Amino acid sequence: MPERRTVALVTLGCARNEVDSEELAGRLEADGWQLVEDASDADVAVVNTCGFVEAAKKDSVDALLEANDLKSHGRTQAVVAVGCMAERYGKELAEALPEADGVLGFDDYADISDRLRTILGGGIHASHTPRDRRKLLPISPAQRQDSAAAVALPGHGPADLPEGVAPASGPRAPLRRRLDGSPVASVKLASGCDRRCSFCAIPSFRGSFISRRPSDVLNETRWLAEQGVKEIMLVSENNTSYGKDLGDIRLLESLLPELAEVDGIERVRVSYLQPAEMRPGLIDVLTSTPKVVPYFDLSFQHSAPGVLRAMRRFGDTDRFLELLDTIRSKAPQAGVRSNFIVGFPGESESDLAELERFLNGARLDAIGVFGYSDEEGTEAATYEHKLAEEVVADRLAHISRLAEELVSQRAEERLGETVHVLVESVDDEDGVYGRAAHQAPETDGQVLLTSGAELRVGRMVEAKVVGTEGVDLVAEPLQGSPAWSEEAGR
Repeated sequence: MPERRTVALVTLGCARNEVDSEELAGRLEADGWQLVEDASDADVAVVNTCGFVEAAKKDSVDALLEANDLKSHGRTQAVVAVGCMAERYGKELAEALPEADGVLGFDDYADISDRLRTILGGGIHASHTPRDRRKLLPISPAQRQDSAAAVALPGHGPADLPEGVAPASGPRAPLRRRLDGSPVASVKLASGCDRRCSFCAIPSFRGSFISRRPSDVLNETRWLAEQGVKEIMLVSENNTSYGKDLGDIRLLESLLPELAEVDGIERVRVSYLQPAEMRPGLIDVLTSTPKVVPYFDLSFQHSAPGVLRAMRRFGDTDRFLELLDTIRSKAPQAGVRSNFIVGFPGESESDLAELERFLNGARLDAIGVFGYSDEEGTEAATYEHKLAEEVVADRLAHISRLAEELVSQRAEERLGETVHVLVESVDDEDGVYGRAAHQAPETDGQVLLTSGAELRVGRMVEAKVVGTEGVDLVAEPLQGSPAWSEEAGR
């Protein structure tokens, strides 16, 4: 019997890319590939790139070059780029980075196994020519579902595949193979975006917004629970639009309670929410449904009205603060995070002061701050009144310092609170770490548990916050609580 070809997937960027990598892994394993964790042990290294901002693009290029170095002293024979950067630039990336043996777009995902075999065999698969993926689906959301089957939608694999097509296959097995043993997994709720923010190029290479059917989301969640997952995080470019192309803009409100009832799932988290699309009914479900955490990943981006309008966005400081007041009136311990862009073209000193006013009043648990830079193909790249690079850098440093101080203060406000912590790592030297309901994976800090002799990964623990370390919390497990029990932690 010939030796099985080996492949490693290296994932950069957001949680949506992680889902896409696990779909690629499912396709490859179903076609006989052996998945390995370390690229140096693989015949081919597949790098799932990010193409969002310049820093992410640089990280993607560095990862491709690092993988290419393995070809001179390891088993690796080929390096292949996939993901957003590969989709966005296609042939241009291939010409600029000859170290990559292949640059594959989303349309290649369904045939990923054949593409890799061709490349490993010394053949050449032509890099794709990028196109505006917004034009692949009808303008009217109501007409998109009928056309979806003809469009490559990474992470939208059906959850009713026949026996043998997906790992641990059965009636609920999705086209997905888990790449780690984490008790948390992302589930793609939708793809694409219909918003036209002037600074963002994502819709051009991810396409127009299209929802997954609730049955597929539910079945994938059931399958993940069977794999030992305790928390699911719903991801897309804009979760607040879920269902609009299925005829029900309130579909998320009815889906969330169903997901929370899946046996084995302890926590459901929703990410990527648009402030302008927040509905009273959605806030009610997010703050009152058992196992659905009151967590609000709100994309504010700024709070000065003039800057927001130039961004093609809505709202202002006072409206945003009112939204936060509404949320906290229903769930005082709710977690809130957001990202902000400083140095946007035309941003004045008074605009920056307005953003500071919002940040000081918002009591956010986690804050991401980015300095503006032109993204080719976006409206903002054509704007006049660009700020000098040193001005943008100064404002970025200033707001970043403020953000760090404010999230530390917010963490201190949680002293004495009782939190439910999902244990994610147990190490004799480093200790026991997990996340509370207000903390999303990798972005919002973590909780150090002061004792963990009886704890294991995947267990949900009730604990009291007794200290802080910046944005992170220190908490003491409450022995004898319901969450400490073996039944709750199984």
